[in-house]
Amino acid sequence: MNPKKTPYGQADVVLLSDEDAAAALLERAVTGLWEVVNDLTRFRRTTRQNFRVTIFGSARIKPGTPAYEGVKKLAAELVGLGCDILTGGGPGLMQAANEGAYSVDATGLNRSIGINVELPFEQEVNPFVSQAYGHRTFFSRLHHFMIASDAFVVVPGGIGTLLEMSMAWQLLQVRKLYNTPLILVGKMWADLVDWGKGCMLDEGSELASAADFSIPHCVNSIEEAIALLRETRVAWLAAQATAQR
Repeated sequence: MNPKKTPYGQADVVLLSDEDAAAALLERAVTGLWEVVNDLTRFRRTTRQNFRVTIFGSARIKPGTPAYEGVKKLAAELVGLGCDILTGGGPGLMQAANEGAYSVDATGLNRSIGINVELPFEQEVNPFVSQAYGHRTFFSRLHHFMIASDAFVVVPGGIGTLLEMSMAWQLLQVRKLYNTPLILVGKMWADLVDWGKGCMLDEGSELASAADFSIPHCVNSIEEAIALLRETRVAWLAAQATAQR
């Protein structure tokens, strides 16, 4: 069978007027780019100086409120232990975390990090971010958080925070993330986990396994979160020392 002739002198040209062929070519190209990105993000440094903690939380909480001051204290304590703080870089509890980190080490470029996303309504990077990354999509931004973090702390938040928490939980469930604590602070998240247990573990019609609900560590206070992260960081430092031998 003779290949179809085109005015361009080659048989594999795809004309934009052929929408089905053009769409198929675009799909193959995008899928190929995803594979390249996935391969490149497998790289990791053998050793790093600081343990990186991502704090997910609401953009709506105002400075001076108990939640804001509590998250600021959490981040400051963690930087004092030798951690870097990652947030979404926006206002609210993201700003509280960056402010807490910045208050301890204003000169450290990697101590207070913001991973922001472009939104239809303007959301500027808060003034306490010392190193900022920008993303055009939530997809790439979430991926950045997942590959950059040694631990996740989820403080009160809305739908965006729920998305971030669920992404980390699901990747830990399917073992695409390892040894990365997911710490949920406050009653709202404990209630959510309890709801999941009640709705997903009915005998005979299970939608998840009991082990899945042991992944998140539910705590009641900032102090409990800090204690868990202190223990995790000790184990992480031991692994770093082993890697250097």
